[in-house]
Amino acid sequence: MSENNKAMYAGEPAKALWMSTLAFTICFAVWTIFAIIGIRIKQDLGLNEAQFGLLIGTPILTGSLVRIALGVWTSRYGGRLVYTLTMLASAVATFLLSYATTYPQMLLAGLGVGLAGGSFAVGVAYISPFFPQQKQGTALGIFGAGNVGAAVTKFAAPFVLLAWGWQAVAQIWAVALVVTAIVFWFTTTDDPAYRVRREKGAAPRSLKQEFAPLKNAQVWRFSLYYFFAFGGFVALSLWLPRYLVGVYGFDLAAAGMIAAAYSIPGSIFRAFGGVLSDKKGARSVMYWMFGVSAVSTLILSLPAGVTPTVFIVVVFVLGFVMSLGKAAVYKHIPAYYPDSVGAVGGVVGMVGGLGGFILPIAFGLLKDATGLWSSCFLLLFAVVAVSLIWMHLSIRQMDRRGLSVSAVAAT
Repeated sequence: MSENNKAMYAGEPAKALWMSTLAFTICFAVWTIFAIIGIRIKQDLGLNEAQFGLLIGTPILTGSLVRIALGVWTSRYGGRLVYTLTMLASAVATFLLSYATTYPQMLLAGLGVGLAGGSFAVGVAYISPFFPQQKQGTALGIFGAGNVGAAVTKFAAPFVLLAWGWQAVAQIWAVALVVTAIVFWFTTTDDPAYRVRREKGAAPRSLKQEFAPLKNAQVWRFSLYYFFAFGGFVALSLWLPRYLVGVYGFDLAAAGMIAAAYSIPGSIFRAFGGVLSDKKGARSVMYWMFGVSAVSTLILSLPAGVTPTVFIVVVFVLGFVMSLGKAAVYKHIPAYYPDSVGAVGGVVGMVGGLGGFILPIAFGLLKDATGLWSSCFLLLFAVVAVSLIWMHLSIRQMDRRGLSVSAVAAT
């Protein structure tokens, strides 16, 4: 690329990062829309708890599963195009949701709404090529802070719902997504990796090449980390209101506000986790995350003796270190798989998203089986323990094989 072109594109990384983060925030707000409007829909349709759980879980599930395809398409066709189309498709489904009158129609619309959650894989693959490796942790951490969109929905949607009904929430959120897609398209450019391929006329990598790294156990180890860091975080944000009401007798309003307060710093500090991963190394951040998480989940898994104040403090500490861990996990991917960020990032994101779908169900099953509300934290402790042991043994093995310091530092 000529010097003139370099000068022309000098502001691209910052613009791509901030517009992608804004877009992801709106997408995440749409992805979690059922957390609020689902309560009114449950009342209107007379749904039982199982039907309600499936309703709010459908977008989480589909938004997780679609991340692999969206990640690969981003690598092949460019993140600017795929990101824009993903937002528009999700906006159409969200708007049509407002016209759904039956439960099957709600579930069908939920499949489309879930596309908004798949935008994470698109953003990761789109942003990574704009930044050198030593800055990617910070960049992806800032982008991931778009998780705060869940809090946007929790705070804003109830007011819209009470004023105009749940249908208005779906319509306004859909319009916001369309506006964001248009602004994103006209203020961003194609990522450098895709632009180089297009200028050279290079054919897209085959699907076999895209998915080749998935045979590595390392990819699935990263996926387990994200299953806890992201999936566990989402699961707790959904489970906390029920836990606080059931264990400590909080009223629903207070429990909901605590859950919203939990999700905001847990999202924003993801950016700080990216900075730490760049400066201190993702390995160090992961050790701290798992170590503090192990202690926290062990304390919270005690059947009795944890006061409401202690519980809230410890669970907020847990959410904080989870947010650091989410950024550290994604620091690994462009470092180890620079040519397969879409596929690997999509798989890791998919497994993390599935954690947000599976873990709340597991929490409920454990509560029914044991009668202990705290059993959910015992499950999280088991996931942390397995992850920490697997990570430590893998790092020891890498050290014995004499891998370079730069490679090991990212692990």
